[in-house]
Amino acid sequence: MSPDAPIVWRPSEELRARSSLTRYLDWLAERGRGFAAYDDLWRWSVDDLDGFWGSLWTYFGVPASAPPSTILAAREMPGARWFEGAQLNYAAAALAGADDRPAVVALDEAGGATRLTRAELLAAVGATAVGLRELGVRRGDRVAAYLPNGVEAVVALLATASIGAIWSACAPDFGPAAVIDRFRQIRPSVLIAVDAYRFGGRVFDRRNELADIVGALPDTTCVLVPGPGSARFEGAALSWDDLVSTPAAPTFEQLAFDEPLWILYSSGTTGLPKAMVQSHGGILLEHLKSLSLHLDLGLEDRFFWFTTTGWMMWNFLVSGLLVGSTIVLYDGSPSHPDLLSLWRLAASEGVTYFGTSAPFLHACQRRALDPRATVDLSSLAAIGSTGSPLSPEGFAWVAERVDPSIWLGSISGGTDVCTAVVGSCPLLPVRLGEIQCRWLGAKVEAFDPSGRSVIDEVGELVITAPMPSMPVGFWNDPDAERYRASYFDAYPGVWRHGDWLRITPSGGCVISGRSDATLNRGGIRVGTSEFYRIVEAVPGIAESLVVDTGELGADGELIVFVAMEPTVPFDDGVRTAIAEALRSQLSPRHVPDRVVAAPGVPCTLNGKRLEVPVKRLLMGAAPGEVANADALRDPAVFEWYVRYARGAGD
Repeated sequence: MSPDAPIVWRPSEELRARSSLTRYLDWLAERGRGFAAYDDLWRWSVDDLDGFWGSLWTYFGVPASAPPSTILAAREMPGARWFEGAQLNYAAAALAGADDRPAVVALDEAGGATRLTRAELLAAVGATAVGLRELGVRRGDRVAAYLPNGVEAVVALLATASIGAIWSACAPDFGPAAVIDRFRQIRPSVLIAVDAYRFGGRVFDRRNELADIVGALPDTTCVLVPGPGSARFEGAALSWDDLVSTPAAPTFEQLAFDEPLWILYSSGTTGLPKAMVQSHGGILLEHLKSLSLHLDLGLEDRFFWFTTTGWMMWNFLVSGLLVGSTIVLYDGSPSHPDLLSLWRLAASEGVTYFGTSAPFLHACQRRALDPRATVDLSSLAAIGSTGSPLSPEGFAWVAERVDPSIWLGSISGGTDVCTAVVGSCPLLPVRLGEIQCRWLGAKVEAFDPSGRSVIDEVGELVITAPMPSMPVGFWNDPDAERYRASYFDAYPGVWRHGDWLRITPSGGCVISGRSDATLNRGGIRVGTSEFYRIVEAVPGIAESLVVDTGELGADGELIVFVAMEPTVPFDDGVRTAIAEALRSQLSPRHVPDRVVAAPGVPCTLNGKRLEVPVKRLLMGAAPGEVANADALRDPAVFEWYVRYARGAGD
């Protein structure tokens, strides 16, 4: 057994006593269910699915016009059927309690701010729903958005859901082909879009891109939300102001638990993105559990997560409304004018929960930023990190340069379930480099190659019991063939998530990268996150990408691409430093065959490194087969790898 990592944070007695999870435990105890430790509660939550999920329905008082006749009618995956007979609406739950409490704070990098109370948000949703109905939107229709992270997106989502229509969004930095690949699958009735957006101090004109998108959706009505700048797109049927011009109180279509709420998409780096359909009831119950019990959010919290509308964390952020929190939105670059910008936002808005990505925290760590010495973070109680594994150095930086008393919650899950499956817990300690626990209701296990569940060994992250927020299906996949192939081919009846996971003896979790991008050198498997942690600690290296071109039964090359800090040259000294670091901290087998200077690391629009696509390029695949340029953050960087791959084979 490996030794437990050192503890870097413990919950205070005050937090333990007042936390939502403690209140839930007390509520269970009053009903004859007592649990001595979190692990006992988790075990019950994944073994007694009816008991656990049924208890959440009652505990949270899910607003429903009709109660369920059963909790879980069918347990097989895929095909589990939850809360049959129930009638509800996600938007009704999100908009409950229309009063003068703040609901939404929307900020942008130009200094703009929009603030809505819960009563004002309810009124805005009512007016928008009237406008959508006048455009012919009905239950089951799709409403698509090409919008930044602002008030209009939140209002439009909730208005769409109130009607029983289905929401789907892309951020305006998506290229037109990526948007068309997504929206043409679902054939929206209405597209709500901007014609420009601001990022990094620049205004990006999207009129040409919007024209391409509208042209590819001939049966779709376009509603224009004016973007920054004076030029306007001429091809919209009406403006946002026209859409929302008729005041009305919203009405909420009552829907079955599993009726579609929204459609999210896979990254789409190869082929058509998977269009994942998630349900009103599944998302409502999962997000109540996650935000209340695991993130400990409530009425007094101001909940921020840096995200765009094209990432599932935006949907997760909006669900902060379910627990009465004020949600804080930001439209802009996290590093403009500098890396302290988001920390200043947290200070000025009194953010209590600050959500971000591991790459952002790593960037702050590499620059040796010291937010504690620069801004007043006295309101901040917790930091959330996701998107990729957070290194031990990232954990240490938060403790040293932000505040050791702040609860750091590294979480991991995905678009596929629109939540985390491993993450934070207010009753447990935080150990250096570890995720605190497996989340309630998520039967997460690590499988070895034979399909045996293992502890303290790296294995495939699998989920062996259904969860309500798993997709009810993919759009245009009537026989569920693509759905089954995506998750259930490796282990029939078991969800394969695609990550390497080690469950520690103390119940913590360590994610070490995508399982399809593993490094297998001489029989030693290593997740890419371990590799990046070591390489990117070498002075002067801004970011890196590692690729192992080996296949089953055949060795290949281990190649490391590094992008240097602007003022640091790449030379043989860098190569030597990388080799020595990997030899001493990982193994001699993982010293790379080649270290290559690159202009950057190719990523999806949500920041995922293109490890597998670059590997396929190096092995001779055509660029169009491995990645869609419009689904990438910087297509020019990917083109550099295309040219390199062509030359590498010469």
